Amino acid sequence: MTAASSDDAKEGAVAFQPIGRYRAEAGRKYDVPRQGYLNAGRPGVVELEAGRGFEQALRDLAGFERLWLVFHFHRNSGWRPTVSPPVPPRDGRRVGVFASRSPYRPNPIGLTCVRLLAVDGLRLTVDEADLVDGTPILDIKPYIPRADAFPEARAGWVDEQAPDLWTVVESARFHEQAARILAWQGPDLAATAALQLRENPFDGSRKRVEVAGEAGVLAIRMFRIHFAIDAEARAITLEAVASGYSPEELADLGEDPHGDKALHARFVRASQDR
Repeated sequence: MTAASSDDAKEGAVAFQPIGRYRAEAGRKYDVPRQGYLNAGRPGVVELEAGRGFEQALRDLAGFERLWLVFHFHRNSGWRPTVSPPVPPRDGRRVGVFASRSPYRPNPIGLTCVRLLAVDGLRLTVDEADLVDGTPILDIKPYIPRADAFPEARAGWVDEQAPDLWTVVESARFHEQAARILAWQGPDLAATAALQLRENPFDGSRKRVEVAGEAGVLAIRMFRIHFAIDAEARAITLEAVASGYSPEELADLGEDPHGDKALHARFVRASQDR
């Protein structure tokens, strides 16, 4: 970490150098949940830079169950003084950005509490991170329960929230299709769909979802997840996977901006053979 000179500091300018990067399968913002605890079971790795003495800086860290990761929202730019949270106050009003967890901030710095699984040299394996692949890590701090946890603290407008939570289950057909795609090195459709549909599932402003009556379609990259809705039970059943490409588009593998047409063509062929 490199701070600006004292003269720059007087002018209010501060610069930081990342100590490492977060590495994981999730490469897009919609691949990760808004809160890290919803991402359990999908570990990633914090890779620290070599040649900076970080081996010694990691000494004694392995004894902690949880860590704070301070990171840079490197894909975000711009901010607004007020924001509309994913789960707003009961009256639907906007709130001040400093009273929110919005990733669009005057200084795009984030803080997430992760579970530490292993320390191996300059690599930290962690779970429950709400970070995308390549996120710059600015600092690491141990989570200390007696100092960092205040479960009885008031939470302002958040105490007014009425979370829209649903149960997400898989049909046998969906499970088979999603497992096949994952085995072919495709995206983890089951985990990503569950993350997106577990809370506020029908918020089209924050996810690529369309709903008609008791059925819906969720877009994950170029795949389409068809699901059934049981409003009374507040349950969503993932029914089937389909490709978002037309037959004509899959016939032209030369034009492949997302680099996934071969995977989709293989999936479509396998589906037709069954």
